[in-house]
Order: sequence, then C-alpha cells, then structure tokens
Amino acid sequence: MSLADLLLYGSLGLMSGGLIGCVGVGGVILVPALHYLAGVPLKAAIAAAMFAYLLSGAVGTFVFARKKSIRWEMTVPLWLAAMPSALIGALAVSIAPASALELVIGLLTAGSGIHALTSGGEREDGHDSPVSKGYLGMAGAVTGFLSALTGTGGPLVLIPILLWVHLPVLTAIGLAQAIQLPIAVLATAGNFYAGSLDVWLGFVIGAGIVFGTWAGAWLAHVLPRKTLRRIVAVLLALVGAAILVQIVVG
Repeated sequence: MSLADLLLYGSLGLMSGGLIGCVGVGGVILVPALHYLAGVPLKAAIAAAMFAYLLSGAVGTFVFARKKSIRWEMTVPLWLAAMPSALIGALAVSIAPASALELVIGLLTAGSGIHALTSGGEREDGHDSPVSKGYLGMAGAVTGFLSALTGTGGPLVLIPILLWVHLPVLTAIGLAQAIQLPIAVLATAGNFYAGSLDVWLGFVIGAGIVFGTWAGAWLAHVLPRKTLRRIVAVLLALVGAAILVQIVVG
C-alpha cells in the first residue's frame, strides 16, 4: 500500500466519519467511494468498512453517551436483534441480489427523508413518543442484516426507521451510533470467516473515521435540533434519490 493509497483511504474515512458522527448517514458513501474512486473490490470494500465501523461505533457511542444522548433502555432490544442478523447478512454478501437490496434501501431512505421534511416537528423528549420493544427488535434485525450486507453501517438504515415513529433526531442518531458496535463485531466475524477482510485496509480507513466521527459528534450537539433534523432529512432524501437514480441509469 503506497503513501498515496494511505492518504486516499484515510481521507475517505475522515469524510465518512464526519457525516456518521454528525448526522449518522455517512456510511452510505464509504463503500461506493472505496469501490469507484479507490478501486477496491466491492466485497473487500464492504468488509473493510464494517471493520472500520468498530472504531466509529466506539467513538460515536462514547461521545453521545457523555452528552447523555443515548437512551440505553432502548439499545437492548436493538442489539439483541441486530447481532445475529448482522452475522447472517455478512455471510449472505456473496449471494444477495444487489439491485433488489439497493431498491429497498433507496426507497426507505428517500421516503423517510421526505417524511421527516414534511412532518410536523419532533417531540422534545422520547417519552411522548413510546416505541415498543417489538418495533425496536424489528428495527434492529432489519438494520443488522441490511447493514452487514451492504457495508453501509447501522445508522443509514436505523435512523429512517426511528424517525418514522417520531423519535427526536438526536435520540435517533445516538441509538444509531450505539448499534454500530454489535453489528460491526458480528459482521466482521462473518467477513473474516468468509476470507474477504483486509485488516490493514480496515485500520487505515478506521483511523480517518475516528477523527471524523469525533468532530461530527461534537457538531451534532452544537447545532440547533431543528437544523440538525432538517440536515438529516435532506441528506436522507438526496442519498435515497441518488441510489434510485443509479438503479434506473444502471
């Protein structure tokens, strides 16, 4: 790996980490950037990204926990459902129909972004908007499987699902940070077993992600919540639209 490669991979990790820490959806750009810009084979890019999310998940969880922005009672059903489904998703990478999966993610992401933009604002605390353990378990299972299968990390899938039931945006981002760890652990185990993991590549990307996530998480707690929600909603809508356009154009 040359110095130019190190700088490129680290920069992509830094950019992705900044978005992950601030609005939770930066993981969606990492695998395409590694594959199309850096020439990393797709399966290797997915495996390296999931390994790097170990670091972004640790940093994001630490920062959001210090700010008391993680509702820990909601993490247990998310984690319990996400872990086995993440392992299954990692092992299913080689046989998954990518086009169908991209369509589901694109529709979910764009639809949730539009919903967040057009809905009446968020409630200031999550207690006015209760979410059942069954819904959280479903959200965790879907997030674990799709995240491991696509290498997007947990936040891209989980945040739209949580915003759909009107959780406060900072709560949704905090839970999305926390779910990265169990998903990344199980997905990395599956990728290692499948022989698709380049640990060194994952470390280089992860180093950039750590700094980016830290800065992004700090910014998330500085921005007004209404502004943060709008940023998340616009990014979700744009990312979803981009995925759908890519599917149509081919």
